[in-house]
Amino acid sequence: MEWVERLNEAIAYIEENLESEINYEHAARIACCSVFHFQRMFAYIAGVPLSLYIRRRRMTAAAFDLQTTDEKIIDLALKYGYDSPTAFNRAFHSIHDLSPSQARSEGRALSAYPPISFTISIKGEVQMKYKIVTKEAFRIVGVKEHMNMNMEECFEKVPRFWQTTVQSGIVPQILSLMNPELPGLLGVSTCMSGEDLDYYIAVATDKPTPKDMTEYEVPAGTWAVFECIGPMPGAIQELQKRIVTEWLPTSGYEYANAPDIEVYFEGDQQSVDYRCEVWLPIKKLN
Repeated sequence: MEWVERLNEAIAYIEENLESEINYEHAARIACCSVFHFQRMFAYIAGVPLSLYIRRRRMTAAAFDLQTTDEKIIDLALKYGYDSPTAFNRAFHSIHDLSPSQARSEGRALSAYPPISFTISIKGEVQMKYKIVTKEAFRIVGVKEHMNMNMEECFEKVPRFWQTTVQSGIVPQILSLMNPELPGLLGVSTCMSGEDLDYYIAVATDKPTPKDMTEYEVPAGTWAVFECIGPMPGAIQELQKRIVTEWLPTSGYEYANAPDIEVYFEGDQQSVDYRCEVWLPIKKLN
């Protein structure tokens, strides 16, 4: 479980820098994965987005400072990375349900969030069907949306993007371009580096790109392809969590810096026997 140890090292880096800038890219490098995959693993294992965890830890420390020191609120705001007392007050209230000035009063109830330490308990009572697939580069065509690589925002924006795309009526046109050798409507997260990602709703194709669409070449790589059966989106969300918390720790693989892919096949997505796939980019552990 070497990668779990690296996750804990990344958490240690975050803890050491609660009073200074926390660089997500540096934390991800410690965990030996991309920023997107680091945030994703953290959210699935910890049960909360990374940004919320950091906010909780900083506000826990700030509450302790308020009750044990005479530091001014404006100084505490700067200490914990907030440009103004107003922003600090808002963040503090979201965690403790009272203002920083109120927190200085004796007897006020405050919320404490201890630092996280990752350990993995492997359940394995439900089978997971998967196969390892190595593919040459292939081209996809469809529509995309550019997003900030913040998992809280992604969890909201991706379903909304799917909804607006379906409502626009363009999906049948996208499907008409599909290469039958790589069937299915794809959800592709291109998130190899940087602080942003592009999310595509597309198909694999050899046909020309229509003017109202865009294209992307998925690089050659290896994926663990998992079968998902059940109504959307709950079934696929639960599977993605199980992949990270149950399969990955003992697989001998780790995340590779390549696109995450979801493959949706024809059928009623609310049916209990609806079938789709999750493609996890992987590489052998060193």
